[in-house]
Amino acid sequence: MSKRDKIIGAFVLLITGLLAYVWLSPSGSDHLSGLKLKTANGQTIILGPKQGHPVLINFWATTCTTCLKEMPHLIKLYQELQPKGLEIVGVSMSYDPPSQVMAMVKRKNIPYPIVFDLDKKIMHAFGMQRALTPMTILIDNQGKIVLRKLGMPDMTALKQRILQLLKSKS
Repeated sequence: MSKRDKIIGAFVLLITGLLAYVWLSPSGSDHLSGLKLKTANGQTIILGPKQGHPVLINFWATTCTTCLKEMPHLIKLYQELQPKGLEIVGVSMSYDPPSQVMAMVKRKNIPYPIVFDLDKKIMHAFGMQRALTPMTILIDNQGKIVLRKLGMPDMTALKQRILQLLKSKS
């Protein structure tokens, strides 16, 4: 391989890396201010500086195999930590018909609130430019985003992080 080929290869790699960063990186603020989420059952959840408890937002789709794989872990996490103050909110993607989402919620016995993001406003509020799932976002007690994870998170590490937030809440 010639020196010229190596330079061209390095340049292509650099451009590819920059494009991937721009494509995948969030562009929103790390602080939320009064974001209102309307759940499928009509409840309103307000995220922001005065929420007082950690919230885990999970963007998912009924056609996403990784989303379906992580669901039992999220359900278990919710059942264990919701009584201690954790809130989990599932946000369905704009391309998922609400009837299909609700059928999945019923089939999987999802106990946490579900929000439809039909107009992509929630996705954009979290700085997501593309509908990539699963996307897990952890918000601390003061409404600050402390974790963004595309793909299935390490559930043990996630649980430990949430326990720290719950402990600091007391």
